[in-house]
Amino acid sequence: MVLARAGLWQEVITVPANQTYLMPDGMSFEEAAAFLVNYITAYMILFDFGNLRPNQSILVHMAAGGVGTAAIQLCKTVENVTIFGTASASKHDALRESGVTHPIDYRTMDYVEEVRKISPKGVDIVLDPLGGSDTSKAFHLLKPMGKLITYGVANLLTGQKKNLMAMAKTWWNQFSINALQLLHLNKAVCGYHLGYLDEELELVGGVVAKLLSLYSQGKIKPKIDSVWPFEQVADAMRQMQEKKNVGKVILVPELPKEEPKKEEN
Repeated sequence: MVLARAGLWQEVITVPANQTYLMPDGMSFEEAAAFLVNYITAYMILFDFGNLRPNQSILVHMAAGGVGTAAIQLCKTVENVTIFGTASASKHDALRESGVTHPIDYRTMDYVEEVRKISPKGVDIVLDPLGGSDTSKAFHLLKPMGKLITYGVANLLTGQKKNLMAMAKTWWNQFSINALQLLHLNKAVCGYHLGYLDEELELVGGVVAKLLSLYSQGKIKPKIDSVWPFEQVADAMRQMQEKKNVGKVILVPELPKEEPKKEEN
């Protein structure tokens, strides 16, 4: 398995040996491709920043995506965690099966209101890959001593083409707070980007070791939505852009050829 900031959509790559990890027994190549970035991200934002503990509650945005599904599985390794997960209604059955306590259809419902109906004080942790005004909503959903971890700005992308007006609106609405306000509110805001931890080999390697142990115990397993050859990369990206995927969309150089069926005599 390989960690790299970019450049992996190729048949052959060169990476430093210290950015590679052995696949455990029983792991498929597709699972290996879906493992490192999603699970390292989910683990570090949940446990290193979030300090997730038994009997806490968490809001996971984009709960059916790669990091979302990883985070849900990792939440299930902690006793009695209440999981709120946002996704379109067609994915709710899959979310319930994976362990989400309260799926929320963000397209038709106000997720803040839905969380407050069930947990009036809010939640202990919010995982925010959205940015813009949603980061502000997340902060105000936190209980005292709650933690907001932001790790993306998905709201910058609103369609198949760049929309400069939407990007400007998201940027303008980006959440901002000063240290004095945090002091008074007893809340924490954290920012995470795995790409800028590429020199923290010991730190990241320790997380990978813990994740591989969980995989070997059967407690976590990458969920693969679909596998696409390089020649269908546009279709693979459309699958994500249209938010049809539940789990990880995987690219491979080419799909394995089916063996011809033997004719019966």
